[in-house]
Amino acid sequence: MAFNFGAPTGTSGTAAATAAPAGGFGGFGTTSTTAGSAFSFSAPTNTGTTALGGLFSQPAQAPTQSSQLINTASALSAPTLLGDERDAILAKWNQLQAFWGTGKGYFSNHIPPVEFTQENPFCRFKAVGYSCMPSNKDEDGLVVLVFNKKEADIRSQQQQLVESLHKVLGGNQTLTVNVEGIKTLPDDQTEVVIYVVERSPNGTSRRVPATTLYAHFEQANVKTQLQQLGVTLSMTRTELSPAQVKQLLQNPPALIPVPMVGFKELLRRLKVQDQMTKQHQTRLDIISEDIGELQKNQTTTMAKIAQYKRKLMDLSHRTLQVLIKQEIQRKSGYAIQADEEQLRVQLDTIQCELNAPTQFKGRLNELMSQIRMQNHFGAVKSEERYYIDADLLREIKQHLKQQQEGLSHLISIIKDDLEDIKLVEHGLNETVHIRGGVFS
Repeated sequence: MAFNFGAPTGTSGTAAATAAPAGGFGGFGTTSTTAGSAFSFSAPTNTGTTALGGLFSQPAQAPTQSSQLINTASALSAPTLLGDERDAILAKWNQLQAFWGTGKGYFSNHIPPVEFTQENPFCRFKAVGYSCMPSNKDEDGLVVLVFNKKEADIRSQQQQLVESLHKVLGGNQTLTVNVEGIKTLPDDQTEVVIYVVERSPNGTSRRVPATTLYAHFEQANVKTQLQQLGVTLSMTRTELSPAQVKQLLQNPPALIPVPMVGFKELLRRLKVQDQMTKQHQTRLDIISEDIGELQKNQTTTMAKIAQYKRKLMDLSHRTLQVLIKQEIQRKSGYAIQADEEQLRVQLDTIQCELNAPTQFKGRLNELMSQIRMQNHFGAVKSEERYYIDADLLREIKQHLKQQQEGLSHLISIIKDDLEDIKLVEHGLNETVHIRGGVFS
């Protein structure tokens, strides 16, 4: 598929016409296009080449590189401006200026001074910074546009920005501009990552390669329109190909991978790092809030789980009671079977173990003593409150009920024994009385 977007049908390729302003996207300025500026990625035709060639073919008036180096060496080592010991002080001053990369080095009365810039070989204020290599491919079509505007302004007028960029691309209906991401940069600048989708007549679509889109943005007329929108820089966001990596390793530049020369570049790098640190901190704050919310949800969920467990246990006990009553009714009128007799023996054994003084009964009595002590202390300190679990309280009541029943049964046995003893005493008394009458 050829990636060539010509002018709409009915327009002339040679006649120039000024298009209407960008409309509602006034915050980014107006764009002027020509009817002949087709969205073609071929190299733009340059006019006036002969005149420009004649202009640049004039001999340069600046000193040659060799003479520049000689003058610089003279300014740093052996100036002859004053002709006395002050020239040595001047040489040290020139060295200091060369080290920090700014100033003029005077060394002779007959030759102009040397201009020290940050690019001179003696500048010491240089460093190397490292940037993360992008992992996007050229087919992804990601192009970065840096706007000289704040992020809030870009986001509030994002739709107008998309429409303006579509007009910059010729207004072709087969093209769609999409925003991949927006990020804040230092000095009130904003980075906008875009890509363009091209739809073919057969219904398929593809992304315009990043290098192709970037080449179109770098054309002189298109670049002017982007500047009117507030774009200060455009670049592709693509990874290096294996061939580019190999070439970079075979012929490395003087400073790799990112040279930083002078305080201005160092300050820019520092601002970028500070901006990224703020973004990371903002993201960490969001993550911290999410973690706090998850912890709250976890606490609520754990409380609900504990509540549901208690409810499940209560329902299990109620279900067991229903099953017991149902089984009793079902087995009513039948003789006790062998397995039921065995189960009854096991239950009696467990009951005996529970009622043993040295086993659970003693622990239960100890627990009751502690409860009474706590109630006594609670009367002294009315602000303290103690609560017993419902299941435990139910078991205590059941045990006390069994104890009460046992005591009632014991009392009835004692009463029966007392009545028997009274009958025995009465019989003995009558026997003694009869015998006494006989012997008298």
